[in-house]
Amino acid sequence: MNKLYQIKHELWLDILFASFAVNDPVIKERLYDFSMIAFRHMKWLGGAILEAGDDYNYDRSKMLLKRNCNFDIFKYLIEEIKTAQTHYDDNVLMARISTDESYLVEYLSALLSNSANDAKVTAFNMHRKLPNKTLDITQTDSLTIFLFEESYKEYELILVYAYMQARTDNLLHFNVFQDLIDESHFHLKSFGNMMAQMGILALPRELHELTYKVTDIEKFIINGIQEEENAKEECRALAEAVNDTELSQFFDFINYQENYHIELMKKLLK
Repeated sequence: MNKLYQIKHELWLDILFASFAVNDPVIKERLYDFSMIAFRHMKWLGGAILEAGDDYNYDRSKMLLKRNCNFDIFKYLIEEIKTAQTHYDDNVLMARISTDESYLVEYLSALLSNSANDAKVTAFNMHRKLPNKTLDITQTDSLTIFLFEESYKEYELILVYAYMQARTDNLLHFNVFQDLIDESHFHLKSFGNMMAQMGILALPRELHELTYKVTDIEKFIINGIQEEENAKEECRALAEAVNDTELSQFFDFINYQENYHIELMKKLLK
């Protein structure tokens, strides 16, 4: 079951990062919607594993391969979905997961039938420029470092809070974890798309199990609040450094959201 969970974890990342890599806005959003469905699959599968008295982890072995065009991405996703489906048992949950994925395969196949849907992928070319923005090398370096660090942080938080949510019977904790998961999904989407625009798209590094197997919840929350404070400071500093009104407003926006994350986490201490 843990191997199956790893397959689903990696498939979620495949679909999610495909949505970041594709430039077409309609296809991008559709793939992102499918990635959120894939994340719910992980949640349901994790719950089923725990109910069966087993456990799962966040081990990964896949790398993010640099695809040259949309069609290469679509073909890869179809292959990975079909491979994943060979591991499914015959039960209600697997039937739901399989039919969701089969619909995604149909969508991708329809895209492949029209050459107008193909396009060059620029998410990996390392050009390090944002559309319609002029940043000097220092600003570009600051933004690059920020995006790599924060994309990992948001990925980490999504998985850690999901892990803890699956193991709590406290309704307040469950709801707070859900809010934090949803917020981190939005931040990861924002940073991932920005990384793709700059040609620096990359998977966050793998989590060590000590990151999410929390034994001291109070210590974890206190440390988490400090991480949010640090993230606020990084957003504030970057907003000042980029010297671009639109970018500064965006990072201020993220900064203000971190304020509320801190308040949500304080609820857990009560």
